[in-house]
Amino acid sequence: MFNSLSEKLELAFKNIKGQARINELNIANTIKDIRRALVDADVNYKIAKEFTDRVKEKALGANVLIAVSPGQTMVKIVQDELTQLMGGVESEFNINGNPAIILIAGLQGSGKTTFSGKLANYLKTKKGKSPLLVAADVYRPAAIDQLEVLGAQIDVSVYSERENKEVVSIVQNAIKEAKSTNKNVIIIDTAGRLAVDELMMTEVAKIKAAIKPQEILFVVDSMTGQDAVNTAAVFNERLDFSGVVLTKLDGDSRGGAALSIKYTVDKPIKFASNGEKMDSLDVFYPDRMAQRILGMGDIVSLVEKAQEQFDEKESARLQKKIRKNQFDFEDFKTQLQQIKKMGNIKDLIGMIPGVGKQLKDVDVNDDSFKGIEAMINSMTLQERRNPDIINPNRKLRIAKGAGKDIAELNAFIKQFEQMKGMMKMMNKMPNGMQSMMGKR
Repeated sequence: MFNSLSEKLELAFKNIKGQARINELNIANTIKDIRRALVDADVNYKIAKEFTDRVKEKALGANVLIAVSPGQTMVKIVQDELTQLMGGVESEFNINGNPAIILIAGLQGSGKTTFSGKLANYLKTKKGKSPLLVAADVYRPAAIDQLEVLGAQIDVSVYSERENKEVVSIVQNAIKEAKSTNKNVIIIDTAGRLAVDELMMTEVAKIKAAIKPQEILFVVDSMTGQDAVNTAAVFNERLDFSGVVLTKLDGDSRGGAALSIKYTVDKPIKFASNGEKMDSLDVFYPDRMAQRILGMGDIVSLVEKAQEQFDEKESARLQKKIRKNQFDFEDFKTQLQQIKKMGNIKDLIGMIPGVGKQLKDVDVNDDSFKGIEAMINSMTLQERRNPDIINPNRKLRIAKGAGKDIAELNAFIKQFEQMKGMMKMMNKMPNGMQSMMGKR
């Protein structure tokens, strides 16, 4: 999402790198380039101007340590200011209540219904809640159908009344249903329009007044940039929502919505969503997003995703095999499957510092491992568990079965042997494998 902005900020910092100290003269072009980069990213000019004024004030007032270059100081100041611009800290999400009621609002096409399903899945799997999805869009039967399909995917009940056009009564009946079936969170997917209109605003305001939700989340399509920010301001005047959800962050958006919306409506961004998978929803951390914008990666989120898939018994088993240099293709395949469960591959790789920008034009997706898996699947169980027995005849059969040529198979086996050697070497280092395998 932020590739273009990241590149332009990196170029801006080059003006100050190599300078002995920061002063009015050498900082002028850097500040101008940062402001231009923000405006190009669809950030409102007034916000970009105020942002760069604060950066300049702090940079000129900073006592630059001898050990830290002006360039590093400038990056740190911009990182801190980006973090503050997007909210500063993670925002609390209120799911207290019996049941807790969450009202979802936004324009048609912003990703409301998909987000509702993702939120239900998040609350069920990460927070141990028992959610009920409520189809409160009485204008589009397809919206009810979509919510029911999503509910079936994540095994969450969906409440709907297809013949009833009174939205407030539908929602009130859903609350009764939730209480009678011991559901402790209700997620209400309301109707959207292609543009803001009075009917929609009045309807969602009536729902709010009738049920007094713990959270009102406004869903923003990140692809629409500054238009999304303006729409959020109109909604906030009527609804006084509690938080923002940024969707479609995996698209080709410039980042203006993420950078401008907190400043404009003074409401926190609570979740970030990308892709169609029901588990592709993240709590929004302003500091981590600032790091990613500046090409620093997001190791904390990467480790958290890995730990969600972490199996202590499996880790102990693998560590034992690695110690004995017995790591085989069966183990490797298991690890690939664990990585795929963590989420979008390109997004995960982008969390590694310095790697994201190098992959901006590379097509890395969930199919990237298919060739490797095909080669492993083409092996017999005995070959997977005893790689040393794979002779030239076996290689020919494996390559043919996987639809690969022998050179690809040989390259893969060579890389596998190199990886085994590295693992063996790490195992000899104090606490080397323990830290790699997730031991805490």
